[in-house]
Amino acid sequence: MEKASLADLTQSSSSHTALERLFSTRSLKVRIEAGVPVAVVAIQRYLAEQSQGCRQNPQHDSYNFDVTVTDGVWRAKCFLDRGLNHLVHRQILRTGTDIRITDCAFVYNERRLGHGHMCIEQFKCDSERSEILQTVRDVDGLPTLTKHGLANMGALHSDTPLQLSRKHYLSLWNNDDPEGGEWTSHLPASEVLLDVSKITLLCDLTSSSRSTWKPLPLLVRILHKSRLRYYGRFGMNIDYPYQAYFEVADQSGTMSLVLWNELCPEWYQRLTVGAVLYLQNYTIKQSYSKRSRPQMDHHRMHIFDSVEICLNPRNPASVLTVVSPKSIPSQWGLPEVAYQFVTRSELENLTNNSACDVIGLVMFVGRVERVKSNAKKGPEKYWTYRWVHAVDGSSGDPFILEIFSSSHPEIFNGVCPMNYLVCTQMRVCGVDGSSPYLTSSCETEMFITGYHRGQPYVSDPKVRSFIQWTKTLKDHVVLKKTLVGGYYCFPHSPRIFSQPTADGSAQIPLVAAVDLKRELEALQYREHRRLAVQGAIVAVRYVKSEQDDSNGKEVPDGSVDGPVEAAPDLVPNQTSTADQTAPPSEKISASKRKRVLKKSFRAQHSYMTRARIKKKRNVGSGDPATGQEEPSSESVEEEVEERANPQQGNDNQGRTADPECNTLSWESDGWQRQRQEVTDHLRQGGLHGGSLTRMFMLDESSALLQWVNLPPSKWTSEQSSAAGMPAAGPGYFHTTILGINNQIAMDAAFLPVVSSGDPRAVGLLQEPHGNTLLSCLLSGFLCPLVDPASPGEGALPDPEDILATAQELEDTHVLCILDLCHMGGDQVEVMLHKVYRLSDCRLD
Repeated sequence: MEKASLADLTQSSSSHTALERLFSTRSLKVRIEAGVPVAVVAIQRYLAEQSQGCRQNPQHDSYNFDVTVTDGVWRAKCFLDRGLNHLVHRQILRTGTDIRITDCAFVYNERRLGHGHMCIEQFKCDSERSEILQTVRDVDGLPTLTKHGLANMGALHSDTPLQLSRKHYLSLWNNDDPEGGEWTSHLPASEVLLDVSKITLLCDLTSSSRSTWKPLPLLVRILHKSRLRYYGRFGMNIDYPYQAYFEVADQSGTMSLVLWNELCPEWYQRLTVGAVLYLQNYTIKQSYSKRSRPQMDHHRMHIFDSVEICLNPRNPASVLTVVSPKSIPSQWGLPEVAYQFVTRSELENLTNNSACDVIGLVMFVGRVERVKSNAKKGPEKYWTYRWVHAVDGSSGDPFILEIFSSSHPEIFNGVCPMNYLVCTQMRVCGVDGSSPYLTSSCETEMFITGYHRGQPYVSDPKVRSFIQWTKTLKDHVVLKKTLVGGYYCFPHSPRIFSQPTADGSAQIPLVAAVDLKRELEALQYREHRRLAVQGAIVAVRYVKSEQDDSNGKEVPDGSVDGPVEAAPDLVPNQTSTADQTAPPSEKISASKRKRVLKKSFRAQHSYMTRARIKKKRNVGSGDPATGQEEPSSESVEEEVEERANPQQGNDNQGRTADPECNTLSWESDGWQRQRQEVTDHLRQGGLHGGSLTRMFMLDESSALLQWVNLPPSKWTSEQSSAAGMPAAGPGYFHTTILGINNQIAMDAAFLPVVSSGDPRAVGLLQEPHGNTLLSCLLSGFLCPLVDPASPGEGALPDPEDILATAQELEDTHVLCILDLCHMGGDQVEVMLHKVYRLSDCRLD
């Protein structure tokens, strides 16, 4: 097929923009070596068709991507060639950056008149932060460009996928969040006259005859709401394959209600817990026994679980009416929503897998990560989740919350320190050798400051007690203890490593060293995976801390003596909007807040900051881990040489320190010989900027939330370069692990817990040890932990003292627990979570 060159494009009018020249070519394929400069505005995902080509090429995943680009004057929606999907998975192609399109093709739909689109086949990355978008005021206001003769302007202008077989987009990072304008937001309840003289009760539905049964209207209240479930598969002819479960009740008991397909975009976000529904034209079906259900014993109502109510868009078309609260008389006898809030002090007494509701003040918010679902049916999918610490004043320990997306992305992404967080239907998880934690269920709902108003729980006694407690707090005291982001994994590993291996269902899979490279390459952006590897630690380097004093930016003003104000939307009958900013009369100077917060930061990293890095005493020897000549003590103290990893190229952006410099090191006696026999050395073991926890600052809250959240599918003017923001942090131990068969070596960063203010210290089993390198690796912390309130007290060993004990590792067979997380591009975070001696392992 004929291809257009750069010369063909330059024949167009010089007044035309880059996209106009590209779309005006008469050729169906275009190749421009220099590339056409455009900015990426949106990346949208949807289920692909299972074509013959996809079945033959397993490298293709199950989804397509549409990419919207702009040259600053026009915008165009393009199809991304499926061979480039991995660039989205690895966060190389992302919104808010500039690219140069070098190869593209115009593809016409041979089965539809006047339909087609441009397909991007190759491109070059241009700039990390778009220069084109800096000149655009309103991206949505830019006109849409298409090729002459094409009539599918509707798909190009709207949220409709370019592949006409699909009607809507999925969320970019999971399949559970609503995505697109067709998802109707919450609307006020209707004030209509209802004929409630002829209604039926839930108890009557279980005994009705299906052959002659005609449903009478139902009048019910919503008690629980599940997250969305997307069940789309190849070959399925359903435009919106969604379902959502609700538990509804009337005076006779409770029953499940299922919202199906097209009704989900129309009604899911409008049906809230506590709302009263008037239902017509519903159907009754036998309950699906394998689904999860909320625990509702505290409602003390009869549960009808043999059948469930189905609301369908057609055959028949169900009719839903949300009744205004003003129109609900007490004579209807509808039950109120009941909760089972527990305090942190009561958590220890709850049984495993029991359900509870919690409220707390958020102190730590972890980055959003993803984990691949183990579902065997349908296309592959990921869950998104984050770890949160919240306190309620009843205990010195926080709630440790593992929160999965609950189909309300605006709340999930908005969780930040100083929020009042409510989580319902959380499940208790007890683990050996660690504190219990709470994980969300399919029925969990989350609410943060700004979303509490009107929720049924605002009058609960334990919620009111929590609000009273927060009034005793001073926000500047609380703020200096808040943290965001960084490497965090829970639960902590038990004393004894034990797992079944016969059926492959182990929670921490034991993998062969030769499979590590495949595991790393299979990771997608922010995907987390924990695995175990047998081998020996053959080299350790201590990489010096690079404390950046410029990290202490001016901090936000806040109250000195005033209490932490209760979220107005949590106070019954409160009419003002949510606002966490203290009045001007209660503010301190920015310089004073800066001193307070920097003191807290130094306290949490006091050990690594105090440690002096000294010249290695082996006269005339180089660094055995690097093969480099050892630098002088002056060069170690005064400068850091930036040196790219030879296997990765110059990709060390985002790392806080180069692992090849400013180091103390040890290596085993046999490593020099063994390294010659190693077939592959995986060198992703450095510490990344995203691996470090940062203090939370109110004036940086927007940037910090972008840093810890997943990038949006559509660019907005508020989007910043927060994903790559620098973070000063402690030193760490850079370890090299040699597989048990001496074939594969892998680098991993070991970042021991040194402060009780570190979020990883919560629930950590702190048995005293001798601070040898092996004991630190076995326990995960230095003993004793530094108290952030008194950073000058206690004497922790210097890194060189720890490395002086490394000979213990010589010829020691160990089991290493590794945490892997893809950080974007070619960067993979590899953290050494814990080491086990074989005497501490029990394999069934």
